[in-house]
Amino acid sequence: MANNKSSKKRIEVAERNRLQNRTYKSAVRTLIKRCFTACTAFSQAPGDAAKEAVQASLNAAFSKIDKAVKVGVMHRNTGAHQKSRLSTAVKQVVEPAGAPQA
Repeated sequence: MANNKSSKKRIEVAERNRLQNRTYKSAVRTLIKRCFTACTAFSQAPGDAAKEAVQASLNAAFSKIDKAVKVGVMHRNTGAHQKSRLSTAVKQVVEPAGAPQA
């Protein structure tokens, strides 16, 4: 247990930061899952609306990941790794390997 006033304050600050980080990480994970779900939906029923939904979910996830890295909730390499995962998944669904190039 904390013995002096400053260490008690540090415990309170650390707990507050932990809760904020937890909610931020949860939001990032939710947006990543939504992006993968949109990719799955697009692969099952391709169309312009589905493609727009995939792009919108990708943009939202990228934005949240960038903000998490900026705030310090997530390490920059972790953020880059997650963005790479998302962009690869979207690219495979939207532009399949066997499709002719224009």
